Amino acid sequence: MNKEEFIEEVNKLGLTLKEEQLNQLDQYYHLLIEENEKINLTAISEEKQVYLKHFYDSLTLMKAVSLKEVESLCDIGTGAGFPGLVLKIAFPSLTVTLVDALNKRILFLNKVIEELGLENICAVHARMEEYAKVNRDVFDIVTARAVAPLKELVEYGVPALKVGGRLIFMKGNLKEEELENMERVMNTLKLEKMKKEVFLLPIENSTRTLISFVKKEPTPNKYPRKYKEIKNYKW
Repeated sequence: MNKEEFIEEVNKLGLTLKEEQLNQLDQYYHLLIEENEKINLTAISEEKQVYLKHFYDSLTLMKAVSLKEVESLCDIGTGAGFPGLVLKIAFPSLTVTLVDALNKRILFLNKVIEELGLENICAVHARMEEYAKVNRDVFDIVTARAVAPLKELVEYGVPALKVGGRLIFMKGNLKEEELENMERVMNTLKLEKMKKEVFLLPIENSTRTLISFVKKEPTPNKYPRKYKEIKNYKW
């Protein structure tokens, strides 16, 4: 995907990027490639592939939610900043928290944030399950892209989400086994309205899946015995 194709496809998503935002993405790309020679940030480094599989792919979250109406977003296991940092560039009014367990990625993200002059965005060195213990019920959107199995992502994301907020996870071709017992998990974690949207990435036509949930009730500080049914439940 060259830059002209990128702009065209983003327009189809309902978003027109300003020249400043396009310049920020270009600067982001060059910082990514520069740092990728020192630390392993991504296996995808060719410019056209980065614009397709990282930048455009990150923006497809718009298929699940109108980000113009969202105030705060948390990106679990953000890696090199996908999708959270791309979404921040595209939606400057969005307050974004990028969470990752690897400090070298956080150092890279802070460098990008500083050089691009971005505000109301922070990169946090932490595991999400630990971060959520002290940041409960605060985000409108909690998202992640291809980080962990669906049940684990739901488990990690729920505590940090506001009541009425949405978990939106970005997957490739979602396997049916990831959806097994999700009804029980949803009941236990007080979630509703599981929605799945499947589409094809432009040009290469690879499958992408957005799966989302709405949080119905506040996250309790103490949990009944039934919460122990879910693997790794340690809030």
